[in-house]
Amino acid sequence: MMASNMIFSRFLRDDAGATAVEYGLLVGLIAVAIMGGLVAVATSINTTFSTVETEMS
Repeated sequence: MMASNMIFSRFLRDDAGATAVEYGLLVGLIAVAIMGGLVAVATSINTTFSTVETEMS
C-alpha cells in the first residue's frame, strides 16, 4: 500500500506533461490567428479582383 501512495504522490508532483499541453494550446492559438489573417487577406484580394473586373468591363 505504501508503494502505491508513493507512486500516486510522485504522479501528482510531476508537471512534465503540463509543458506539452501548454505548447499544444500555443500552437492552436497560432493556427487560429493564421486562419483569421488568411480570411482577411482573402477578402481583401477578392474585393480587389472584383474592382478590377468591374473597371475592365
